[in-house]
Amino acid sequence: MDKRELNALLAMDDHHWWYRGRRRIIRAELDRLPLPPRARVLDAGCGSGRMLVELVRYAEVHGIELDEDAAQLARARGLGEVRIGRLEELPWEDGAFDLITAFDVIEHTPDDRRTLSELQRVSAPGGWLLLTVPAYQALWSQHDEVNHHYRRYGRPTLRATATDAGWRVRRMTSFNSLLLAPAAAVRLARRRRRRSDYESELTIGPPWLNSALEQPLRAEARWLATGHTLPFGLSLLAVLENPGPGQ
Repeated sequence: MDKRELNALLAMDDHHWWYRGRRRIIRAELDRLPLPPRARVLDAGCGSGRMLVELVRYAEVHGIELDEDAAQLARARGLGEVRIGRLEELPWEDGAFDLITAFDVIEHTPDDRRTLSELQRVSAPGGWLLLTVPAYQALWSQHDEVNHHYRRYGRPTLRATATDAGWRVRRMTSFNSLLLAPAAAVRLARRRRRRSDYESELTIGPPWLNSALEQPLRAEARWLATGHTLPFGLSLLAVLENPGPGQ
């Protein structure tokens, strides 16, 4: 990720409407998972560790992050072990975790099948992977380039990639649906700009606007919490299960 964009993310992930709303979506899914007592969770690509604050409610938390500055912020939260490293080469033994999370992470890796295979290796049989990714390759824009994405995803692509890596797809849904049309219009319009003219989307406007933009995601979280799904949106969420050897 571009360093300026990363710094903006680290400064805003507590308050920005997108991150606040996404956390609500994620909690709605976490509350539905049958995690064992004293579960162990790995947040893969944990960034500043803000999601560790959410995950510690559910399990003993661990994190891994490639950027050293972000990892230091995550460690400073004092919630659990945070290591520095690549998702393709995880420093844990086989079957170490009951739950793995990867929120807007695997699109940053050059070989997503290898990444998902390595995450499956450190997942316990019957363990879970909860992940989110950006949707629709047709919406590729400067936002993806600045964030060093390798791809965006459609449902068939994400399903095939996960299955090839050994996961069983248990649930998949879109989210951030109500803002799909305006966001798509803005990103497609920005394709005509030079990269040097890029303006980060990670800005917080007036408090009333930040709150208003979060409301659709709040409504979506309530809908998803009932077990329903959404047919379209700027992001995809998948719940994957490790079926174990020979399954």
